[in-house]
Amino acid sequence: MSNLVNVPKNGSLSNTNSNVNFPNWSNWLDDIFNRDLPTVFNSNFNTGITLPKVNIKETADAFVVEMAVPGLKKSDFKLDLDNQVLSISTETKEENEHKDENYMRREFGYSSFKRTFTLPESVNDEKIDARYKDGVLSILLPKKEEAKQKPARTIKIS
Repeated sequence: MSNLVNVPKNGSLSNTNSNVNFPNWSNWLDDIFNRDLPTVFNSNFNTGITLPKVNIKETADAFVVEMAVPGLKKSDFKLDLDNQVLSISTETKEENEHKDENYMRREFGYSSFKRTFTLPESVNDEKIDARYKDGVLSILLPKKEEAKQKPARTIKIS
């Protein structure tokens, strides 16, 4: 009877017929997926707009959404409200062409993003207002009257 499995002093099992120079499938796949991608993938394909950061603040009367998106025009944005879900998106395309007597260079660009937010029931969706100034998109989401915070008051005992 041949010995197929050696049990080393540390107690782990190892196959005596394995070839040390040939990795098993699991190690091979781990090596492929855990390896860093070459810089060519990182440098050339992420030149568009990244997902912009958003600040959301609540006041007594409203919620305010602020998004830093410099370099765009207000006409680049699309804001939609559907079933209490606010969607903010943009899509820009750019095409540059440079001709010289010995060469022609043509560059294309495309960038887009979309952010969605589920609005609370307390938002008065009929009075939502948006403004774009100095690279910041500001969206005012006013609260319904019954949801506005009421000032503190003292109740007299009779």
